[in-house]
Amino acid sequence: MDYRQAGVDVEAGRAFVETIRSLVEGTRRPGVLGGLGGFGGYFELPEGYSQPVLVSGTDGVGTKLKLAHMLNRHNTVGIDLVAMCVNDVLTSGAEPLYFLDYLATGQLAPEQLTQVVAGVAEGCRQSGCALLGGETAEMPGFYGQGEYDMAGFCVGIVEKSAILDGSRVRIGDVLIGLPSSGVHSNGYSLVRKIMAEAPRQESLGGQVVDRSVGYGWDECPELLASQSLGEVLLTPTQLYVKPVLAALKSGLEIHAMAHITGGGFPENLPRCLGENQSIYIEADSWPILPVFKWLQAAGNVATAEMFKTFNMGIGFVLVVPADQAEATLAHFQSAYQIGTVIDGDKVVTGLPEG
Repeated sequence: MDYRQAGVDVEAGRAFVETIRSLVEGTRRPGVLGGLGGFGGYFELPEGYSQPVLVSGTDGVGTKLKLAHMLNRHNTVGIDLVAMCVNDVLTSGAEPLYFLDYLATGQLAPEQLTQVVAGVAEGCRQSGCALLGGETAEMPGFYGQGEYDMAGFCVGIVEKSAILDGSRVRIGDVLIGLPSSGVHSNGYSLVRKIMAEAPRQESLGGQVVDRSVGYGWDECPELLASQSLGEVLLTPTQLYVKPVLAALKSGLEIHAMAHITGGGFPENLPRCLGENQSIYIEADSWPILPVFKWLQAAGNVATAEMFKTFNMGIGFVLVVPADQAEATLAHFQSAYQIGTVIDGDKVVTGLPEG
């Protein structure tokens, strides 16, 4: 017996690394030392910091990967992986420096995983960070045919005096919401349940009756115009790094930030507050994206549950002084004033309860 007979092809692994080498090199930025293939990646801290602080984050894509597997489309989930990490690191005011990925699969499928890494590289390029390295684990018997899982790891840097940790937030500050590109990478267990089990209703003899169950990924509901459900639901997570860092460098005063991920508004907004502070949200102050309207209608999901699960069209939130609101909205062009910081015990009020 040998390792290849056990399901692990070491030579194929080496060939895969060579295939993705150019993708990794395409993300190179100042600070990267050496190249792909060593036991570790090297990054030299940039100059110009008095007290540099490293900020790290890690995340995955969750069950959105099930959609990629079912639709055999793998070139966007890598962007999701990067976005889920760099957007988190960004909330502290940090600039992402480098990223590492971990891919695990039952049997190495070079063409499939090259698409995945191409997405990771694209996410890194859009965020200005280097894909410094990673790991591809071939684990026969652990994953099903064609399945893979992945995790990402990001390191950023911020001046110690510039860290955004909630201590700058004041009562009366306003919330500026930046639009999401769609569902991003949270809530897909509910999405898949709706797709698989939601009843299909039709009018028959003047009465509405259930005729079938579930939806197909290639269906194009009228609410989503010409896009299929699969296309809309695989839209990658929006990356906010470059425009937000540009806002900070322009002199705009930003007191805190929040990335709207798992847990929606109630879970994520309080994380950017100081003590004895809460948030009032004006829930009708931005347009709800059509995909959320469709999911709510198809799954008969309560509005309150939608806000607890999904981003509802706002993927990233800035907390700024009230006198900076107009300048912040003008900087981002596509943004909305969605709420206010009020007295309280780190809760979010104003969201629909029905």
